[in-house]
Amino acid sequence: MDHDTEKQPPTATVVADDSPNDLEKCNVLQKCASRISNWGIELRGITPVPLEERTDTQFINVFFVWFTMSTNLLPIITGMVGTFSFGLSLRDTSLVILFFSIVCTVPPAYFSTFGSRTGLRQMLHGRFTYILISIIVALNLCTIAGFGIISAVLGGTTLSAVSDGNIDGTAGIVIIGLCGMVVSFGGYKFLHQYERYCWIFSLVAIVIATGVGGNQLSHQAPTEPPAPATVVSFGGVIAGFLIPWAGMASDFSVYCHPKVSTFRIFAYTYAGLFVPTVPLMVLGAAIGSTAMTVPSWADGYASYGVGGVLEAMLHPAGGFGKFVSVLLAFSTLGNLAASMYSISLNFQLIVPFFVRIPRFVFSILYTAVLIPVSVAAARAFFANVENFLYVIAYWSAAYVGVVATEHFVFRGADCARYEAGKWNELRDLPTGVSAIAAMGLSFGLIVPSMGQAWYTGAIAETTGDIGFEVALALAPLLYMPLRWAELRWWKA
Repeated sequence: MDHDTEKQPPTATVVADDSPNDLEKCNVLQKCASRISNWGIELRGITPVPLEERTDTQFINVFFVWFTMSTNLLPIITGMVGTFSFGLSLRDTSLVILFFSIVCTVPPAYFSTFGSRTGLRQMLHGRFTYILISIIVALNLCTIAGFGIISAVLGGTTLSAVSDGNIDGTAGIVIIGLCGMVVSFGGYKFLHQYERYCWIFSLVAIVIATGVGGNQLSHQAPTEPPAPATVVSFGGVIAGFLIPWAGMASDFSVYCHPKVSTFRIFAYTYAGLFVPTVPLMVLGAAIGSTAMTVPSWADGYASYGVGGVLEAMLHPAGGFGKFVSVLLAFSTLGNLAASMYSISLNFQLIVPFFVRIPRFVFSILYTAVLIPVSVAAARAFFANVENFLYVIAYWSAAYVGVVATEHFVFRGADCARYEAGKWNELRDLPTGVSAIAAMGLSFGLIVPSMGQAWYTGAIAETTGDIGFEVALALAPLLYMPLRWAELRWWKA
């Protein structure tokens, strides 16, 4: 990018009293912040980006961020769940992926448009619906962090498989985690530049792996016609993969010049998610079914998980195949680094004091947590992926429904009605009671609609897991009367 949007980060400053010692400390910190800023590291945190700093006109970078986040092993492993875990045929899995993706990509694509129009990061924008945003931020942190863990496990186990066990899974996870931290450390500008180009290596590696191992993909495991409940349940997995991106969507467009049209940002985000996700999920579905019938692929999975399957696919290519496997392992960095960037911003809203702590500090803290949790998650990877994608779909669908209702019904889809300067003036923000109550009450019907390995509700026993559909419809219906009542009392 040619435009420097990060010269005046308000969160880098320290407010001191009039004592000489405090003023001296303040000057030292100001100098350190200035030096870090000169290195190109973004210091601005969660606070709104003012209009004069929204100067980025390379809008195509929004597309590349989402394209890179989706061009890696993450959608492949999600597609594998359909055939490997649910026992669906490749055809049925592909149809579910296509139709659910068409719908579930809309929320993150539209929420992405809030960045350039308001200068608000996604969770800060949510504060204009939830003054009790810490609750939502905590849920969002768990969601984004969960995707980061999956990316670290995928990359780490693939590195382990390539090295024939010379690098164990733990060491591989450490390598991927540290690399992701380095990329996220630089902030918005550096992240956009990285995401603009690194997808090329990931896509080439995926194409080569498919070409080398593609002759085995015709060996699909035999399946029975699926029950409708199974189809609906796998649809919930797709929803759980796509809808949660709405919780970080505008983080990657806040510096875009407001002259950009809403449709353009929407289209770039939608295409960046949809175009790579659907074919890669279908590829994953084919790989998952083949891994149950081809002995070498099954052995690879038994030894190293998904990384072992990829190594088996590329084995005929010899040393070159190992090189491609390394590229596949590092393909997860695009997703992991972007997740870390959003996580570092989200942390600043958990506790008011955290807004004074530089954003990049939280990237380091998250990495310290990411590594041990990823090592533990790798022990039962497929079960953890399936359950994780299910559970996050529930709250994120309710969140999307409530925020969309606030935007379209109560603010007339007019972004000018979000006064960014009042983001921290509590009297001028909604109490959030109606939003939290709507989400909480909706779980009265969501819970019996859940179909988990550890719990199956009465409704889900007949319909399959329809928790996310219930959340998406019921939370807005509950929010409207509660919000009207809140406005009569609070006037904000």
